[in-house]
Amino acid sequence: MLRGLSRLFPDRFTLYLVTTVLLASFFPCEGQSAVVFNLIADIAIGLLFFLHGAKLSRSSVISGITHWRLHILVLSVTFLFFPIIGLLLKPVLLPLVGPIIYQGILYLCCLPATVQSAIAFTSMARGNVPAAVCSASASSLLGIFVTPLLVGLVLSKNQGHADLHGMTKIIMQLLLPFLSGHLLQPLIGRFVTKHKKVLSIVDRGSILLVVYTAFSAAVIEHIWQAVPLTDLLGLIVACAIVLAFSLSGTRLLSKLFKFPIQDEITIVFCGSKKSLVSGVPLAKVLFSSAQIGPILLPVMLFHQLQLMVCAVIAARYAKRPEEA
Repeated sequence: MLRGLSRLFPDRFTLYLVTTVLLASFFPCEGQSAVVFNLIADIAIGLLFFLHGAKLSRSSVISGITHWRLHILVLSVTFLFFPIIGLLLKPVLLPLVGPIIYQGILYLCCLPATVQSAIAFTSMARGNVPAAVCSASASSLLGIFVTPLLVGLVLSKNQGHADLHGMTKIIMQLLLPFLSGHLLQPLIGRFVTKHKKVLSIVDRGSILLVVYTAFSAAVIEHIWQAVPLTDLLGLIVACAIVLAFSLSGTRLLSKLFKFPIQDEITIVFCGSKKSLVSGVPLAKVLFSSAQIGPILLPVMLFHQLQLMVCAVIAARYAKRPEEA
């Protein structure tokens, strides 16, 4: 019972994120120090995508890619269902969070699926793990191209200010390192896989760096005065609503298209998740420094909420009879 209750509390990385936001709130970097921190963050993000490219196994992609019905459904939920829900729920979400944070919710809806936790929960729930690896990886890779386009389409109609002229920056900072790492995968892939801790440090370290620089810029622009406490409380409710729609929607669609229970699990956990790992660097490329703080608030909160809720759902799936 204690182990089950522990899943409802924030994980260690979420505590690191909260600490980073507090640090930026009281000790923001500005001036020359901000320039240095931003440069380090850019380098860390480039290294992160390089290592992810080197880690990606072509064989795992090929082995799961044949399950095209499942992948089409997951990608449709991730890149179509989510943005549509974000727009349709505007009359409900906007009064809860206000116009500034609502832009962050729309950005959240445009993000690709997360990879690590989607696969972990699929495995825990005894779902189709090979399909989850392929589907989540494809979503993460396509997100580099699709998310900026969706941000332009969705936020441009809602007073957003995404800078799509930064496509060159996306290619140079995200895509080029990723492709370079993947081309070198036959040479360094085994080394990267063997030293997972290095990837984990770069992974989480780059996110914390971007969050610190982003919230430093936002604090200097008086984010906490611009975002009332009522909006922050409303954000919890808003993220819960979006997550409820995504979880119920993926399950209903799985049953509608008559997927077996193992595939249903994969669809639920791959289709309902949004990636903090992809969301932070993409936000840094697409938005100005002062905008990133409020844009990332929904992403960070949704990240923790999806982990807690999906942990409970995965445990329930795992308790089903072996023949199910």
